[in-house]
Amino acid sequence: MPPHKAARPGMQLVPWFCFSALVALVAACGKSDNKPPEKPPVDATVVTIARKDVSVTQVFVAQTQSSQAVNIQARVSGFLEKRVYVEGSVVKAGQVLFEMDKKPFQAQVDAQKAALQRSQASLDVAKANLARTKPLAQQNALSQKDLDDAQGQYDSAAAAVEQGKAQLQEAELNLSYTTIVSPVTGVSSFAAIADGTYLSPQNSQLTTVSVLSPMWINFSVSENQMGRVRDEVQRGLLKLPSGGEYTVEVELVTGDLFPFTGRITFANPSYNAQTGTFLIRATVQNPSGVLRPNQYVRVRLNGATRPNAIIVPQRAVQQGGKGHFVWVANKQDEAEQRPVTVGDWEGDDWFIDDGLDTGDRVIVESGRLAQGAKLKVSAYVPATKTAAARSSSTETVGAPSVSDVSVYFASGSATLDDAAKTVVRKKAAEVMAIGTAITITGYADKTGKAGNNVDLARKRATAVRDALVQLGMHSERIRLSPPADVTGSGSDDQARRVDIVVTQ
Repeated sequence: MPPHKAARPGMQLVPWFCFSALVALVAACGKSDNKPPEKPPVDATVVTIARKDVSVTQVFVAQTQSSQAVNIQARVSGFLEKRVYVEGSVVKAGQVLFEMDKKPFQAQVDAQKAALQRSQASLDVAKANLARTKPLAQQNALSQKDLDDAQGQYDSAAAAVEQGKAQLQEAELNLSYTTIVSPVTGVSSFAAIADGTYLSPQNSQLTTVSVLSPMWINFSVSENQMGRVRDEVQRGLLKLPSGGEYTVEVELVTGDLFPFTGRITFANPSYNAQTGTFLIRATVQNPSGVLRPNQYVRVRLNGATRPNAIIVPQRAVQQGGKGHFVWVANKQDEAEQRPVTVGDWEGDDWFIDDGLDTGDRVIVESGRLAQGAKLKVSAYVPATKTAAARSSSTETVGAPSVSDVSVYFASGSATLDDAAKTVVRKKAAEVMAIGTAITITGYADKTGKAGNNVDLARKRATAVRDALVQLGMHSERIRLSPPADVTGSGSDDQARRVDIVVTQ
């Protein structure tokens, strides 16, 4: 075999160089693939904490009670002839409710009149006899005994007359009691006794009349709640209204606020030993009779404040295994978890007793957060209450206390639905509170005959006026104004309305 030729040194280095370069390239590619991509910042809306005095509303479940529930009872025994009133209706003071059989009582009156006339006749005779006896006794023509007898007969006859007058008055009273009237204005209950029943002291209860205005609102505060309030007042966390003059609002079962506010008029001096609660009573005017006795409502006590308080939206507060916490954005716009001590709720917010301070930026809405996550921060804007979308029936628009408001109707209708009634109730309360007058103008849309639209617009205005009067507003403060053009402005659904304009 021919001998191998010796390899040149440069040719031996080439394969090794290429292999080393390939290994380095693969390693570089591997390092590039394993490096995680940088995450984009998380969008987050924040509220910046600022301490301020916050009004506090305390809510309690309550029950209504008539301020004067009168039991209507028969004062004399006799047969019940008939019921005159309509059961469940509102009756006026002095209105006849029941009639009893009057004949036996009229007979007693006639008998007492005759007895009084007989006594009066005896008195006249005794008076004449005394008049004759006195001068004869003075002339010693008659003895002193004769004078004393004449005087005694006169005094006895005079007393009999007075007794007869009293007995006649009693008989006339008993006769008047056969007509049973309501002593107060209020809502009546059912008749407990049927017509034709003999009434006696054992079955004298006939019905009940309950005064509707003012109405009492009773609610209870537990001993724990009272103790917590006292503790917060002592620590300066709560400031009560001056003189304890809370403003009491009533929330109906529908969620609507009753248009009249009240005030606390009674607090039980002792706790209920069985329930450990403290009874409080508020009084509220109820001129239209919306509230009825024994109705369940909620009361809102307004007037207390939390000085220098911190509040955050409820959605910003979360709860974990160690308690409540919030996420905050630190100075580097990074997420940071912060434990907090929470207090009471106030509307859509939550009081924070500890863990936050002025200047902290609390995250309200964001994507998924982790400790130290980068943030793209923007200010949180709370959702504002806007007018509800129009439906095929009606639309109502709220208004400030001295501003104008419109009540909307369905096509061809002059009837207030529940939404429209709510607006009218609120406006009635606002206007009566500031003591101004209003002008009401009704409109119709472009559809239908012109003559029919004029009548429809008038009926709509009248419906709103009548609703305001039923709510307690004086009719002389309401003026119906005919429109210059019966067709209201805007689209058809906006044109079908009644404008309530406040006049200063």
